[in-house]
Amino acid sequence: MNRSHLLVALLTGAVASAPAVAGTDLIAIGSLSPATDNSGLSGSLESGLPRSVFGGIGSGLAWAGGNTFLALPDRGPNAVSWVGGTPFDNTTSFLSRFHTVELVLTQTPSGGLPFTLTPTLSGTTLLWSPGALSFGAVTPPENSAGKAYFSGRSDNFGLGDSLADSHGRFDPEGIRVSNDGKYVYMSDEYGPYVYKFDRITGERLQTYTLPDYFAIANLNSAGATEISGNTTGRVANKGMEGLAITPDGSLLVGFEQSPLIQDGGDGGRANRLVTIDTTTGDVRQYVYDNFLSDTAKTYNSSEILALNNHEFLVLERDGKGKGDGSNAVVKRIYKVDLDGATDIGALNGGLGISGEANLLAFAVSKTLFLDLKANLGAHGIGAADVPAKLEGMAFGQDIVIDGVPNHTLYVANDNDFIPDVAGSNNVYVFAFTDADLGGSTFENQALDASGFAWSNVGSGLTGTSGFPVLSGTGTLGAGAAGSIDLTFAKPSAPAVLFLSVSSTPAAFKGGTLVTVPVAVASSLATDANGSIVLPYHAPAGVPSATTLYLQYAVQDAAAVQGVALSNAVRAITP
Repeated sequence: MNRSHLLVALLTGAVASAPAVAGTDLIAIGSLSPATDNSGLSGSLESGLPRSVFGGIGSGLAWAGGNTFLALPDRGPNAVSWVGGTPFDNTTSFLSRFHTVELVLTQTPSGGLPFTLTPTLSGTTLLWSPGALSFGAVTPPENSAGKAYFSGRSDNFGLGDSLADSHGRFDPEGIRVSNDGKYVYMSDEYGPYVYKFDRITGERLQTYTLPDYFAIANLNSAGATEISGNTTGRVANKGMEGLAITPDGSLLVGFEQSPLIQDGGDGGRANRLVTIDTTTGDVRQYVYDNFLSDTAKTYNSSEILALNNHEFLVLERDGKGKGDGSNAVVKRIYKVDLDGATDIGALNGGLGISGEANLLAFAVSKTLFLDLKANLGAHGIGAADVPAKLEGMAFGQDIVIDGVPNHTLYVANDNDFIPDVAGSNNVYVFAFTDADLGGSTFENQALDASGFAWSNVGSGLTGTSGFPVLSGTGTLGAGAAGSIDLTFAKPSAPAVLFLSVSSTPAAFKGGTLVTVPVAVASSLATDANGSIVLPYHAPAGVPSATTLYLQYAVQDAAAVQGVALSNAVRAITP
């Protein structure tokens, strides 16, 4: 038996899956606010906050199956000024990332609500490009040949317009998971970009190209200067804010936070909804009207979520509420239908049309689905305590309440990394039935993670080539073939692969060893490229739902105590 077979065969024990559960309107609230995340980053940002600071995770929220969700902070802290930060809008060299969280809903009354939501951080994944990126004054020290990390700092751009995917700045605002669970799609405000990433490693795999007229030509690190220096394209800090994926996984659907400059800009009515074919990249465009007649005002759009393959929920909000020192007025979710809507990008011989008046003639109709402010208020949450930035939306597992099937809607807030001002990272869970849909049919995303057994836990420690990257493939079902792969480690170096069947992380060589208590430690060595590839065939007889954790330690003088650590990965047998 080779080493890889031995590692799998020695697994013992099982962890029971968390139960699923149920309501009609707000049924639970959960908060998640650890001081730091699982990125393994050390040191401080320009503002003095830790590079591993945890916060702002409600910018985007995606269901990944069961109790697992992916939570997205945006470009990082910039709500508090720092010395020298004005030319960069106080953005920092915060490395772009997403978090894997478990949101366990149990039918136990809590805080006057019928359910309890218990959030837990289970992993942090940093995002990087295999190709070179352009940076401003601060290049991420973790960069190495073939691996350049995205960062939120606004001066990270080079030649080309804002759609050039060689820019190192990234402000992710929307996140969705592919139906097979292997990939993550993200939308961004800087480009605006829509990228596809490997869910385990964080590697950017694909850029979806938007029409040229979404780009701005004159880039600047200061948003106000960028706005004044352009007459077409996205508004600074109002780029691709929301992202949905249709239940069949075939289309991504996104929109700008405000209309393009040529369509009225910030405060305008005519926002563009964009659909992107995940296979071909084909782009189509539709019009959404941001105007609300009862307030006679327009509002920015924060998120979009697929109700089925042609109907969507859109979250519109003001910037008022907790975090702004004011009272929330508009936090509403509207329903729209793209079936039969006009693709405005195909008009004018395929050149499309622009201008608010021209676009509004093709706007899709919308109906109110849920008034979040009113619903939260009915549960004792005053307008001053409603988060100003409710931004992330995702459906979760169906539940049953009093014998009636209910669907669940999770809504999260972006606290801008200032919990003392904007409050905790909260997740609000609402339950609804088919009768609440006004004749629409609910179809949740058809996630099939049967071929996705591995997830990234994080907690790496840098060495010669930055963070060593550990990933796994294969289902771990009896007889299934797969591989446990290490890359970006020091070449030709001794290494130890640690394996455990539970995790109580402990300090180790200046970093964190996730695989404690260690069940197996296997001595290996990296090749001339700094890699180790361990093919395996999963043995029979391993109990279902067995959880294992793996992490490498690599001898490396460039590491803080002479040992670099890979990220840890977790795998669960089917």
